[in-house]
Amino acid sequence: MIRKALVLLAVLAVVAAACGSDDETVSAAACEPGQVDSTSLNFYNWSEYMDPDLIEAFEAEYSVDVVESFYESNEAMLSQIQSGVSYDLIVPSDYMVNIMITEGLLVEFNKDAIPNFVNMDSEFTSQPYDDGAKFSAAYQYGTTGLGVNIGAIGADVPISWALLFDPELTKDFPGGVSVLNDPRETMGAALMYLGYSLNDANIDHLNEATAVIQTAKANIATFDSDQYDEALAAGEVSVAHGYSGNMIISMGEADNPDDFVYMLPEEGATLWIDNLAIPSNSAAVCTAHTFIDFLLDAENGAALTNWNYYGSPNAASVPFLDQEVVDFYSDTASAKTEVIQDQGDYEINYTDALARAKS
Repeated sequence: MIRKALVLLAVLAVVAAACGSDDETVSAAACEPGQVDSTSLNFYNWSEYMDPDLIEAFEAEYSVDVVESFYESNEAMLSQIQSGVSYDLIVPSDYMVNIMITEGLLVEFNKDAIPNFVNMDSEFTSQPYDDGAKFSAAYQYGTTGLGVNIGAIGADVPISWALLFDPELTKDFPGGVSVLNDPRETMGAALMYLGYSLNDANIDHLNEATAVIQTAKANIATFDSDQYDEALAAGEVSVAHGYSGNMIISMGEADNPDDFVYMLPEEGATLWIDNLAIPSNSAAVCTAHTFIDFLLDAENGAALTNWNYYGSPNAASVPFLDQEVVDFYSDTASAKTEVIQDQGDYEINYTDALARAKS
């Protein structure tokens, strides 16, 4: 959910990652708590999703250089891993974990090397995409909804995806609206607007959703998964489709924070769980285990959540969380939400549909 790509850094990091490590790769089974098997860790993450102070603390404690690069969708990340580019740690969302397990792209954890795994809330270790959390550790969770500038368009607006997709409504919005450049999220939003599940796998329904976006496109200023929150806070768009944590942060830091609200449309919204996982071609498997363990420490886990304003799956972190974050995710718990599920071979249809909608 946070997700502002630094393109030049990403490109440089991809090149570095593709070159791998000079160190001999150690198998997960041989890893021990606190072990590092490389002097660097190539971390492929959503942007603005990691507290830089935590990275600095890890680097200082373990003498490891963490090289972070960024992606804007699960599908973009998957394409890089499938092409053979080597990263040591990634942050796939729920449904993508299942896809990558099926394709044999992830390392099964040696949990003896991750003693802080016991801190995880049991709800997050029994998810259907990776039952028993054998290949993934829940990192953060949140929702995907709408940031709305009520100062620009008024407070009397529907709590609905119509704020993106109804051209009669959006034509009067200053700057238009911003929509995520993400196949499952954006096609899912259009499907929910039509009354379908975001996991709907009926091609006729998907074609309807594609037509909805094409009709709305005249008032869509951008398909953007990186800077939508800043554009909203700066008044460049009136409504932005995006992730809860960085919406809250950007709206709170705006010159006029009371002009903004974050809403989950009544038709439904995405509830997502992002996870830490180790690609099967990682050159630093033990270092990756150690970094996961570091992040699952109770106080480190709380520092992460207090920095990025996403929900924490770390039960041991709860006493250290800011009350504002706890209250926000308690308030959204009763909303109508769905978790994106892997649709197997049908997945490509969502990607193709978004490409057609944007063209």
